[in-house]
Amino acid sequence: MSTERFRLVLVSAGTSDPSSTRLLADRTADRVKALAARRGHEVTVGVIELREISADISTALVSQLITPKLQQAITALAEADGIVAAAPVYKASPSGLFSSFFHVLDTDLLIGKPVVLAATAGTARHALVADDQMRPMFAYLRTMTAPTSLFAAPEDWSDPALNTRIDRAAVELVLLMESGFAGQIKDESWQSYQHEFGSAGGSETAIDLDTDMMRLATGGSAG
Repeated sequence: MSTERFRLVLVSAGTSDPSSTRLLADRTADRVKALAARRGHEVTVGVIELREISADISTALVSQLITPKLQQAITALAEADGIVAAAPVYKASPSGLFSSFFHVLDTDLLIGKPVVLAATAGTARHALVADDQMRPMFAYLRTMTAPTSLFAAPEDWSDPALNTRIDRAAVELVLLMESGFAGQIKDESWQSYQHEFGSAGGSETAIDLDTDMMRLATGGSAG
């Protein structure tokens, strides 16, 4: 197996410093790096701390303006070979900051990218949030989410079962990155996706604007 260099990006929506959400993402990244090294690969890790760009996310939500800081985060995800997306749970759902960040992303940005979903909470009653609420959003974004999601309540940090799940998720992520699936999609099947207008960086050259539906959508009248 040839040596490859992978870029792993952690998206952490933890609001404290340090935060348990960032800790879970870091533990996962450490295992990914170690497992990849055993297979002869090198992994570089970048981090997007959403609390540091919360104002930029809010601006994008209400005005569609992408600030330079937010653009840096978007570029990092675009260039990533793998992602660990970690959110704290508030009121039985991932934090609004976490969801808002992914809401402002281009719909096509993450197609085929391998993602490990992770969540933290103050009680084990929220253990299904990653699978029940986060996974559908990433399915809409058409990512390749790892089968194993991660969750940590306070009592889990000393439980060996958490490390077992982290190991399993890390193996899945490494194998998905090795597959090169996201790159193959862009090379061989990009045109078969129904891209939102403008969402593929202006490359949707086959859109026919001179149809009744498109004229109505832009405020005109049908012919």
